Formats: sequence, structure tokens, C-alpha cells
Amino acid sequence: MVLELLTFCTNGNREEEREVHIEMDSVKSKMGVFPIVKKEPFKLHLSNVENKRLLIQGETDVTISIPCDRCLKEVAVGLRLKVEKELALDADDPMENGDDALDVLSQAGYMDGYQLDVDKLMYAEILTGWPAKILCKEDCKGICSMCGADLNEGSCGCVAAPDPRMAAFQDVFSKFKEV
Repeated sequence: MVLELLTFCTNGNREEEREVHIEMDSVKSKMGVFPIVKKEPFKLHLSNVENKRLLIQGETDVTISIPCDRCLKEVAVGLRLKVEKELALDADDPMENGDDALDVLSQAGYMDGYQLDVDKLMYAEILTGWPAKILCKEDCKGICSMCGADLNEGSCGCVAAPDPRMAAFQDVFSKFKEV
């Protein structure tokens, strides 16, 4: 969703509350494409402070379906996104020096001139808040490296082949059971 902010950015000391909806249905990154299964409306608070700064604040909740890092089962991961951005309008009078203010606003990846792209803003916040490790449960056993069976559902019966680098130690353990 794109919000037009020209009149807002050119009128100093103005505040506005808006409730916007995120239009993106998935998060695409180098890791893959992850569907957004639930998204709450984004409560956005905009402030123009004396035509010098644009404050963007808000928060929302999104739930994204991400595979478990160990067993690859889909996990619904809830993210609480809190946005607090401050952009310099950097022009004494944006009506006279509109190009200067426009250049400063366009430097933010989610602003294009006086248009705020809410989806780009949320995308950046989702990537920033992305969890380091996703597990379906704390004691997830993962999958068998030989056959790919889910070890959470039971043993697969594969015999683990010893690491060839450890073959010398394997002989020691087989000869001396006391060790």
C-alpha cells in the first residue's frame, strides 16, 4: 500500500493517525519465499515536526510460515513489528525548495518522493526482526542425514556409518571395551 504524503509533509506541526493494511502475501528473500498467514492492520502515527522532520511510528503483528531449521515442518512464527523512523525533511520551506526535501525523503528505501510504501517499510522490519533459529519444538530431533526420515516420529533404522577420519579411534574402542 502506498500513502501519498505531499500535503502532510508540506504542512508543519501536523500529526495524523492512519490504519493501513499490508498488501504483501509473502516474504521473498535469498532464503526462499515464506507465506504470510496472518496480518493485523498497521496502526500508523505520522508527525511533521516544524517541516524539519517526519516521524513514522507504528506497530503491528504478522504471522509467517517458516520451515523448522531441523526437520523442515512448517512453523507459524509470530513477529511483533514496531516501527520508529525519523526522516529529515531538510528544507526550510518545502514549497520553495521542494526538490531538496524530495531528495532527502527518497534516500529512504520505503519512500519515493512524498509517497510512503508501507509494504517496503514492513518488509525491511520483517527482515530485521527475523528469528535466528526456527524450531518446531525445543527438542526437535531433525531428519536422518541418510534417508531423510523425520526423527521426531521415530527411529529410521539407518546404521550410521562411522566417519573415516575417526576409524583409528573406532579400532581402539572395539579392542578395549573398558575405555
